[in-house]
Amino acid sequence: MTAPPLPVILIVDDDPDARLLLQNVVAANHLTPHVAGDGQEALDSIAATMPDLILLDAMMPGMDGFETCRRIKGIEGAAHVPVIFMTGLSEPEHVMKGLAAGGVDYVTKPLAIDVLMARVRVHLGNAYKTRSAFTALDTLGGRLLAAGADGTIRWATGETQRLLDDLDHETMGALRGVLARRALRAEAGGQDEQDEMLPAGAQKFTLGYLGAASPGEHLFSIARSFEGMEAQML
Repeated sequence: MTAPPLPVILIVDDDPDARLLLQNVVAANHLTPHVAGDGQEALDSIAATMPDLILLDAMMPGMDGFETCRRIKGIEGAAHVPVIFMTGLSEPEHVMKGLAAGGVDYVTKPLAIDVLMARVRVHLGNAYKTRSAFTALDTLGGRLLAAGADGTIRWATGETQRLLDDLDHETMGALRGVLARRALRAEAGGQDEQDEMLPAGAQKFTLGYLGAASPGEHLFSIARSFEGMEAQML
């Protein structure tokens, strides 16, 4: 029986000594290390191989870790890859900045290796559970998607993605507008139980708000509507 591939950990740090140290530590913990020396190199690495977790230095020349993380979260399929920030900055505003950029955790330098690897294991486990849930939803054919408060679609089940791929640019723009409006309404504490109709040429879709998937991320259902098409269906 072939052994399953080891989880890939992307290490992003402009300090070559730090990269080498973490590369050795990750390999010693039976994980596969990939390395990048700056933000752009990290984005290029992700385009080639999607990692299971990212260790990201916050303070790098050029594109810093916060901007790198924001760009990573915009890559299709990378929204739920956990990012652990590594930095010498420990003020609350820096911690909040890292979390707001999409990080799931924050460790300060000099690194306590045992603590860091314990956190890596925890976040790998959480990411695995998340992927398993998405796989189950895909298998069941659930038409679900998650969107941010700006209407950006963070992830979608396979069934939903196939439906979205058939929508034209104008309809996708209208959909993002509806998602943003309903997400902001929910964040403001408004009740939002009514499904909304979204026209798309000759078709119509119903969009339902299901609740918050995580901080800043909201879960929706989407389905084709056959309202007014009873005669054609018959």
